[in-house]
Amino acid sequence: MKTPELAALPTALAAPDFKAIEPHLIALDKHLILRTFVDGYTLGEADSKIWVTIRSNKVANAFLKRGALPNLGRWFTYIETTHPEIQEEIKAKDEAERARKAGLSKAGASYNLALQDVEKGVVTRFPPEPSGYLHIGHLKACMLNDYFAHELYKGTLLLRFDDTNPSKEKQEYEDSIIEDLKLVGIKPDKTSYTSDYLEELYQYCIRMIKEGHAYADDTDQETMRDERMKGIASKNRDKSVEENLAIFEEMKAGSEIGQKNAIRAKMSVDNPNKAMRDPVIYRCNLLPHHRTGESWKMYPTYDFACPIVDSLEGVTHALRTTEYTDRNPQYQWFLDTLKLRQVHVWDFARMNFIRTVLSKRKLTKLVDAGIVWGWDDPRMPTIRGVRRHGMTLGALRDFILKQGPSRNIVTMDWTNFWASNKKEIDPIAPRHTAVDTKDTVKATITNGPSEAYTEDKPKHAKNPAVGIKKVGYSKHLILDQEDVKLFKQDEEITLMNWGNAIVRKISGSSPITEIELELHLEGDVKKTEKKVTWLSTGPAELIPAEVWEFDHLFTKDKLEEEDNWEDFINKDSASKTVQLCDANVADLKEDDIIQLERKGYFRVDKPSKDGKGLVLFGIPTGRTK
Repeated sequence: MKTPELAALPTALAAPDFKAIEPHLIALDKHLILRTFVDGYTLGEADSKIWVTIRSNKVANAFLKRGALPNLGRWFTYIETTHPEIQEEIKAKDEAERARKAGLSKAGASYNLALQDVEKGVVTRFPPEPSGYLHIGHLKACMLNDYFAHELYKGTLLLRFDDTNPSKEKQEYEDSIIEDLKLVGIKPDKTSYTSDYLEELYQYCIRMIKEGHAYADDTDQETMRDERMKGIASKNRDKSVEENLAIFEEMKAGSEIGQKNAIRAKMSVDNPNKAMRDPVIYRCNLLPHHRTGESWKMYPTYDFACPIVDSLEGVTHALRTTEYTDRNPQYQWFLDTLKLRQVHVWDFARMNFIRTVLSKRKLTKLVDAGIVWGWDDPRMPTIRGVRRHGMTLGALRDFILKQGPSRNIVTMDWTNFWASNKKEIDPIAPRHTAVDTKDTVKATITNGPSEAYTEDKPKHAKNPAVGIKKVGYSKHLILDQEDVKLFKQDEEITLMNWGNAIVRKISGSSPITEIELELHLEGDVKKTEKKVTWLSTGPAELIPAEVWEFDHLFTKDKLEEEDNWEDFINKDSASKTVQLCDANVADLKEDDIIQLERKGYFRVDKPSKDGKGLVLFGIPTGRTK
């Protein structure tokens, strides 16, 4: 065997398929008939690499133990017994594999995909188009690429902006994507832009035209779509190379003729996979580009640019959602036709949620039509939206990684998403009290304290580390109408964090306006049916808060293709109440998460300033109301 063949052996012998490695094992056995070492007269790099590869491959190791290859078996045993230092390499490799499997187990999903050629290094990429804010579907794609590159294989993650459509792209979106990735703890090793490669892509398109693999087509969009669906060849498919090149230059100049044309790859007219039916790979766009200005009047499509730039940038594994599955043969066609370095492709299912759209076009329309407040509206499935709704970064990351890279497409309920968040916030959220200002009930405690006072109480009964708050006590309280309307005359109730009291008088009905209570602190709180929250009107001043609760943006669980999605927009997806809160909320900061006892968890959207302006957003807990 020659040196190049020996150098390639470790890679060839790493294959898990016996049929793939058998000829290489036989060739190596023949090579070792009169040799002690694979190459030369002492233990060399070739011996070490081949021995470790065989030892690590269960299929190769098992075949060797059969004794069918005597020369290879002799060499393998000799290396093992006379060179113990090689065992250290195996030990290190085994430990790395154990750590990798532990990481998979921790992630809670199967990441054992048997990706090809990972021993050569792993480079993944996340290629967002800067035409909107990242949503949780994008985040899954980015997190999986990050997880495979950094956690599993200690490789490289590239962030590449697919910025070849000036009609949709803005610097604002690009900046937001960088900020959002930083927010969720994803650190790309390199950032690039498809627009960095416009000259190279232009040259590749010229080459395709010259080699007869692409042509210019001025067929109108509707006719082209109809012909592709029916498998009819374009009237321009057989234009000469010279004509096609001349039109391509017109497109580059952005001339009237150029604007009427597009360049199409000459793949197939009637392939059963419609993605292979002569797709458009270049089109004119005269709008200025946010990075390159007016240098270009035409731009490549994503399907043309992506495989080329992946190959040029050294991407080894393109992990992308199953919506691209039909276009994978197209991706491979470009690599093969242009004789570019190969890239392995793996598909995984995108995340779908009930009563939600993840289409950037539809999300943009929701923003532009004023149906939501913006891209960071708590009802939006954007990273900023779910963060503003109260989703913590730790819970968000754990939830997405637990979905794993499965290809099974499912539509998930939001309950699991928010239930995972509750597990994270419940042990650390300080407890506060609030009373709705609508139809507030005044309560007088007939045997209450003569003067108002405060006591120090834990902010979280089960977690003293959360801190201390001051709770006010007096004979004048306020309670929620919803609680009081269930009270009965002379009923014993529990005032939470104080003790029992007996209802002695109820004034008014629908709404009740006032009640009188008699403290009965020796009463057993375990025996009362009603346990209610309350606030003392003194000694500290209560702080008003705008309290928002949010529902799904859509009324239908799963929107079908034939549905007009705008017909199912929930026009009552946001509701506001004004609540009086205990004085301790004055210390809250933006993004703090609290629990209003018996009302739920809330994120501070705007903190209080001089006792005014506090805004709280309700955080779902995964429980069905």
